[in-house]
Amino acid sequence: MRTVIVVGASLSGLYAARELRAQGFDGRLVVVGDEPHLPYDRPPLSKDFLTGRSGEERLALSDTEEMAELDARWLLGTRARGLDTRGRTVLLEDGRTVSGDGVVIATGASARRLPGPGLAGVHTLRTLDDARALRAELTEGARRVVVIGGGFIGAETASSCAGLGHDVTVVEAAPLPLVPQLGPEAAAWCAALHRRGGVDLVTGTGVAALRGRGAVTGVELSDGRLLPADVVIVGIGAVPNTGWLAGSPLALHDGVLCDDGCATALPQVVAVGDVARVGGTRAEHWTSATEQPRIAVRNLLAGYTAETLRPLPYFWSDQYGARIQFAGRRLDTDTVRIAEGTVTDGAPGEDGLLALYEREGRTTAVLSVDRPRPFMRARRALGRGAGALEAVSRDA
Repeated sequence: MRTVIVVGASLSGLYAARELRAQGFDGRLVVVGDEPHLPYDRPPLSKDFLTGRSGEERLALSDTEEMAELDARWLLGTRARGLDTRGRTVLLEDGRTVSGDGVVIATGASARRLPGPGLAGVHTLRTLDDARALRAELTEGARRVVVIGGGFIGAETASSCAGLGHDVTVVEAAPLPLVPQLGPEAAAWCAALHRRGGVDLVTGTGVAALRGRGAVTGVELSDGRLLPADVVIVGIGAVPNTGWLAGSPLALHDGVLCDDGCATALPQVVAVGDVARVGGTRAEHWTSATEQPRIAVRNLLAGYTAETLRPLPYFWSDQYGARIQFAGRRLDTDTVRIAEGTVTDGAPGEDGLLALYEREGRTTAVLSVDRPRPFMRARRALGRGAGALEAVSRDA
């Protein structure tokens, strides 16, 4: 294999480039990215960067020395528009083509948007440019902020806006935010964090329309209420960036379909990160974007699926001064037991909490709010297997 093309220059694309060099690939390496920026860290965008506690220099995922060692050609600010799989050639929007022997698809996902005409003051938060625009608006004085969507991005952004002194309302269509990820009992604890942080939480109703001429002035809810708004942040999920692959033989269904080794049905084409549906699951988490490239590159260089990956799901979120961590695979039928800490007025107490999800006497998942050390012990035990899970459950 003489040339490998990595399409996508964010976290998973950078990790794929690193793995290619670490695993002995010494050929031509080309990285294509639609943003003009070198790889940067996205999680701080909704937190320290948005609040001004850190600048853009803190977001860089690499430095000049590593870039020289990777010895890659970076085609930034250049969007891919197609993949000719017969020759493994990537077609670029500016008319250029890049041909290789192997392709790593790492194009990530884009923020889902509300239908209708664009209005000033309406934002999504997915990219550095998104965060720049929102931060600039939030520093112009007190604003009435409505966050649509109570998922992790919505909650983190609401927390940051409240910390900056703005009047914040979160609108969530479900009865509680984060129910799919945490289940109703734990979701209720996290919902209470909004109230404790001084944020109004409106649940069980959707958004009918945004109001305003030229600039947003309000959010009309499906139950008829109208929320005044100077700034609206839309956090209703993300869509995998697969449009450029339309017409290719690749199987697409909410992402690029891959086996458990990140390999597609096409030889020498693998996919990683938010765009990849690996073994039936598409996981939009930092850990997936950093763990999948090692396996994907191994299989790309081998020419077949030599290794598979089924990591323990893990994610975290920082909201209202609390760190939420979750690991494991929960089912709706699992029971939830608080092993450490307390719940006060519906919210985790000042000492945080550690909750175990249990099924037939075994621990299946663990949730922590500000209990990092016991959480890490439980997470390691989950990764070791059933015997260790039972021990964690008894010891807790």
